[in-house]
Amino acid sequence: MSTPVFILNGPNLNMLGKREPEIYGHTTLAEIEQRCLQLAAELNLDCSFRQTNFEGQMVEWIHEAYEKGAAVIINPAGFSFHSIPVLDALKLIEAPLMEVHISNIHARDAQHRHSIISLVADGVICGLGPLGYLLGLRAVADAVESNGR
Repeated sequence: MSTPVFILNGPNLNMLGKREPEIYGHTTLAEIEQRCLQLAAELNLDCSFRQTNFEGQMVEWIHEAYEKGAAVIINPAGFSFHSIPVLDALKLIEAPLMEVHISNIHARDAQHRHSIISLVADGVICGLGPLGYLLGLRAVADAVESNGR
């Protein structure tokens, strides 16, 4: 039986490839999704890839991931810096939890440097572009294998 993993994407990531390509590149979220689904299948992970611009929807998906015992890879985007509801929901997750950012948030302006989501993440990958998602999947697969789940 494959391990469920939710890849959750926050606000404005649906505009990847169009929005600030000098920061986020030209790869679209649909292209990232295809790469993730392919790798997840190879790693025996049952991947659900989602994006929302709405905080409440993100919280609902995190609750769903918790109920299903799913690992979570989250690119919280703008929720990274202020969303206590998303942070509190992520505290429920008992399976591996990886935070991904396309840009290196530590090299950005002051308002984009400190992610509160990192407080609960098992790992944080930033600055590697779309590759970060694939590394997140590999980290989840490794954690699952190490824990015998």
